[in-house]
Amino acid sequence: MRSVLLVLAAAVCFGTTGTAQALGPDADPLSLGAARIFIGGGALAAIALAVHVAGRRDDATGTSVAPTSGGSGAGDLGPRSRTRFGPWAAVVLGALGVLAYQPAFFAGTAANGVAVGTVVALGSAPVLTGVLDWVLRRRFPGRAWIVATALATAGVAILAAATGTGPSAVDPLGVAASVGAGASYAVYTLAGKHLLDRGWTASASMGAMFGVAAAVSLPVLLATDAAWITTPEGLAMALWLGLVTTTGAYLLFGAGLRRLTPATVSTLTLAEPLTATLLGVLLLQEQLPGTAITGLFVLASGIVLLAVASGRRMPRRQPIDVGGRA
Repeated sequence: MRSVLLVLAAAVCFGTTGTAQALGPDADPLSLGAARIFIGGGALAAIALAVHVAGRRDDATGTSVAPTSGGSGAGDLGPRSRTRFGPWAAVVLGALGVLAYQPAFFAGTAANGVAVGTVVALGSAPVLTGVLDWVLRRRFPGRAWIVATALATAGVAILAAATGTGPSAVDPLGVAASVGAGASYAVYTLAGKHLLDRGWTASASMGAMFGVAAAVSLPVLLATDAAWITTPEGLAMALWLGLVTTTGAYLLFGAGLRRLTPATVSTLTLAEPLTATLLGVLLLQEQLPGTAITGLFVLASGIVLLAVASGRRMPRRQPIDVGGRA
């Protein structure tokens, strides 16, 4: 259950993104997304490097503790990752998924509105993650996951239909972009799980993927109008989006992903729109119609069902690593 709670905590961090944007200055979405990945990904990479150096120093002084099964020691990128093909390919694929998600998501919402774009992107992400995990890892997500995902996705659809707006006709290219956002999420989730299964720590796996993404995001940020970040409000928004909704969130995400399947993690992160809606009501004084409240309950029921089912079947193992030490 601790892994479930870590992922839910990550989803809560994700869910503050919209409120932070609403309270901050106007900013170009591409510039804002690049700043978020550059700050958050750079911090993740710095943490991974610091933990790695600390682990090497402990090894040199003979004070390190031998890693337990299921993960490498602090800062170690994992002996198993050096003996099997593919870990750095997974890093690159994961970074591409991180970079592709935001522009694909924004393109989908721009074409079909917030309601349709959000439903397709968030609804397709757990489905695509579960299917890809099943195909690539030969791991059936389970009946509880299917029911919980159906409930949670239906809740997102009801919530978005009640609170969002969109055009009368749906643009197929916009739908494709939203599905692409869901697929991008699936790619970096599966890539992170691949690295964790090879003995990488949560900080190392997330730091490597997001560090590469941060390096690519810098020229994108410099090419856009980033004057908003020079204001106190803009800087505060950028730091929150980078350090809280990216760095902190993905450390929690990676720690939970270690002992949960990618399909389960993907569905649990649907707590993000639940958090975003509640924050909109509490902090932005948004009004919810009755159908939106129904959507919240349906979404929450799916998440609770999956959380309980996952907590019951999880084996007892060693403590979970958040910052690099088991």
